[in-house]
Amino acid sequence: MTSSPNSPVGARVLEATIRTASGPQWQEQLHRLRTIASYDPETRTWHARLGALDLAGLQLLQTLFDTARVHGTEVFLTPVVVPACWDGPVFTREPTVAALLEAQADPGRPLGQLPVP
Repeated sequence: MTSSPNSPVGARVLEATIRTASGPQWQEQLHRLRTIASYDPETRTWHARLGALDLAGLQLLQTLFDTARVHGTEVFLTPVVVPACWDGPVFTREPTVAALLEAQADPGRPLGQLPVP
């Protein structure tokens, strides 16, 4: 993934991934997630991106976690570099959330060690 030309260097978004429900629960999961997430039939997962912890972002996360709980699946959150096609808000280096996301994106960094500005 490449950075969007409109996004600051080091900007990140959270990519939420949720596994597909099996059997008859698939239709209910489809109904809950089709407006907020995209489906990848190859990996049988749903994907949604989040660039701010505002009301809309928290509602998105709540829907994903509620859906996962109801259907016995899990939600995984991964910080990723802002995709070129993304035109929403992003986490930048300045806020604490962005520093945490950057630290989590670097698996070689010792636990608790944040980047030095």
